[in-house]
Amino acid sequence: MTVIVVGAGPVGLMLACELALGGVRPVVLERLAKPTGQSRALGLHSRTVEVLDQRGLLDRFSEGAPVWPKGHFAGMRLLELDQLDGRHTYALMVPQSRTEAVLEERAAELGADLRRGHDLTGLVQDEQGVTVTVSGPDGEYELRADYLVGCDGGSSKVRKLAGIGFPGNSSTLNAVLGDVQLDQTPTGPHLSRCAGGVFGTVPLGGDRYRIVAAEFVPPTAHRDDPVTLKELLDTTKRVTGLDIEVGETYWLSRFGNATRQADRYREGRVFLAGDAAHVHFPAGGQGLNTGVQDAVNLGWKLAAAVRGQAGDALLDTYHSERWPVAKRVCHNTQAQLALMNPSPSVDPLRELFAEMMAFREVNKFLSEMITGLDLRYEMPGAPEQPDPLLGSRLPDWLLTADGERFGAMRLLHRGTGLLLDLTGGARRAEFESVLGGRVEVFSAEAVEPGRPEAVLVRPDGYIAWVGGALEGLDLAAGTWFGTQRLAAPMS
Repeated sequence: MTVIVVGAGPVGLMLACELALGGVRPVVLERLAKPTGQSRALGLHSRTVEVLDQRGLLDRFSEGAPVWPKGHFAGMRLLELDQLDGRHTYALMVPQSRTEAVLEERAAELGADLRRGHDLTGLVQDEQGVTVTVSGPDGEYELRADYLVGCDGGSSKVRKLAGIGFPGNSSTLNAVLGDVQLDQTPTGPHLSRCAGGVFGTVPLGGDRYRIVAAEFVPPTAHRDDPVTLKELLDTTKRVTGLDIEVGETYWLSRFGNATRQADRYREGRVFLAGDAAHVHFPAGGQGLNTGVQDAVNLGWKLAAAVRGQAGDALLDTYHSERWPVAKRVCHNTQAQLALMNPSPSVDPLRELFAEMMAFREVNKFLSEMITGLDLRYEMPGAPEQPDPLLGSRLPDWLLTADGERFGAMRLLHRGTGLLLDLTGGARRAEFESVLGGRVEVFSAEAVEPGRPEAVLVRPDGYIAWVGGALEGLDLAAGTWFGTQRLAAPMS
């Protein structure tokens, strides 16, 4: 038995990697026979960069990738990312095609079974598992698994077959984009609010650019209708009043501001992640990043369930932790769109908002929201005044052990939980006695002062307990790693 992942985009492939790290060999079903090669989503935010670092993948993504030290909110390019906490205070410009290629390579290294040209056509689940019907190159067949995850986009077939609602609003924008060759050389990413709507340019390397034009009028075509170069140029002219000349055309598409979120991320043994669970206006490049975080949150929990070390209580935390995150993303993208409306009545609000963004606290608040660095999960049994680290990601503290100096992120490469003992081993036996083999204990010393004695870290990198009362450690270990001891306690 295994886990079936439907969709081989960034979310599905990241989930496949996480499952494989957890000891599960997933089957990934992708209806397309080969990758599209389209750039699509372009930016990896700080939190996603951290996740790639914690899995030892960052070098594969960062080589030759431009770094963006600034961001924007509603086209107001004032977000100073370098003021954020952490080591990766920037966005990394990586086309989705490359993200998929790197993650596919990693998934293959870990033993995932990727089946291209295999389309899910049916889904039935019972108390023991999920049976799917698949149409493949050699005909139709059935496949059985413990669980199934739909990572198959906004029109998710998995979501529809599972009967999960997708409430929200349809698009009210007419918006198109194109990756094209430009003789002009715009300087850096740029997004402008124009008299006719919103226009943006993003450099893709060399003389290749993405141009985006959005009108605040109802869509003129169905979202799946192909876009012509004439339509892109005509829309750009209506938005900006300018005639632009383009050379070769690489990719054309349309988008909108439809904002929808699944009413639940789990239905029995079926789960949703990425665009299958939430869609919104692409303001700030948050969609792919939110989906990758979904995958990292869900992967280790599903793997634990398949191994028989977790049950419904742990699986239910996927919805309770991730649903509010996407809800907030949907909210902030709607707010940004409202601020980008070209109506003169919005001018005073926009000017006031820009003044507020000049304040460091406001700027940091918005920067953390867009990048996902403000995320902090609630941890069961937390004291009334919890340590600020509780529920946050493990920082990349500089550590020493056995005469070697290294960053804490290295300890998360294997995708397992751990108890990081920063007493240099002085309390190791004490911690191991409580944990009973459920989690590995790693002893080290912190280079910088002011670190806690120990932290319990989940496989996704979030801190579930901060050194203190051992009863709290036992509760946290039981919540996230089960109550069954895997080894005799040490005396």
